[in-house]
Amino acid sequence: MSEPWKQWLQASLAELDEANLLRDLAPLEPESPVHVRADSRPITLFSSNDYLGYSFHPTLRRHVAETAREFGMGPRGSPLICGYTSEHEALERELSELEATEETLLFPTGFAANLAVMTAFADEGTAIFSDALNHASIIDGCRLARRGGATLQVYEHADPSSLKAKLEASAAERKVIVTDSIFSMDGDLAPLDELAELAEAHEALLVIDEAHGTLVYGERGAGVSEHFGVSDRIDINIGTLSKAVGSMGGFVSTSERWKQWILNRGRSYIYSTAPALPVVAACRAALEIHRRQERPRRWLWENVDRLGRALGRDLDSPIVPIILGREERALEVSAGLLEQGVHATAIRPPTVPEGSARIRVTVSAAHTRADIDQLVDALARLDALD
Repeated sequence: MSEPWKQWLQASLAELDEANLLRDLAPLEPESPVHVRADSRPITLFSSNDYLGYSFHPTLRRHVAETAREFGMGPRGSPLICGYTSEHEALERELSELEATEETLLFPTGFAANLAVMTAFADEGTAIFSDALNHASIIDGCRLARRGGATLQVYEHADPSSLKAKLEASAAERKVIVTDSIFSMDGDLAPLDELAELAEAHEALLVIDEAHGTLVYGERGAGVSEHFGVSDRIDINIGTLSKAVGSMGGFVSTSERWKQWILNRGRSYIYSTAPALPVVAACRAALEIHRRQERPRRWLWENVDRLGRALGRDLDSPIVPIILGREERALEVSAGLLEQGVHATAIRPPTVPEGSARIRVTVSAAHTRADIDQLVDALARLDALD
């Protein structure tokens, strides 16, 4: 490394460290969906997005093992070259049935799915209206779309009146509204019913990211759009397979024509290797479990209710932020929790706005009552309860 680069790197890392924003990796040894070992110590996870505990389910593990034995990892290549198999097609069909859409397109990650969708809109006739607290993958997709000629308007978080004003002031030929359905750092829901009305009034395309909603919300588990009764008013539904599904990957559920457009113009789809076959098998197994069993979702919401009562809060999401303000305080509480056998990560800027550093707690169906009591007791000892 040359001296100028060495000095720049050292100074930049030191600056992050001074601001309590330096991050690092800490390996864990999984034992269950929410129990791991770290440095040989038992740890309870309240930081995983495995909301239903499917990642360790015996049906999922059996399907993965059988698929790996028979097919290995499957063809390694872009879906448009050789990576797309009948198993990928079957998973797409099952996701379309879940989401009640004509078609679905699989991606290696949810991040790639958001990039593909947003960049497919990139031309000078398009205006994109994005919630201020959308996920980084949506933000990056919007930035790339802007480089391709689209204009970008950011409306106030979950504020239909702010969005309405921006829509009315826009003279764009085509308009796109994009939002998370559940915001990953606050756990609040987007007002999808009101957004659907605005989209229809302004002839805008409505795009939602159901990353944290799939299998968790709605009577059938189709997500927050089903919860609000607006599934048929969503044009493009983006989801992930790495959270409640317990596996890995992303997907876009939409119409046949939008699927065809995205697979032809979404660069992160065209130039990415297709998901490996054991991963596809895991996703299909999780959907099978979901169709057969109601208990995991019931256990999840019972655990959410239990934690809410203990915290004195009305919770409508498995994502529970403990706002602490200062970065150093969030790091202090996270370290104190870990000393007591609880893993709940300190979330700091730029992931969240300045002055809102927090502990982000996530609840799973796999947690026991004792696990939740352990978390609440540990937070109380650290004087970190709201």
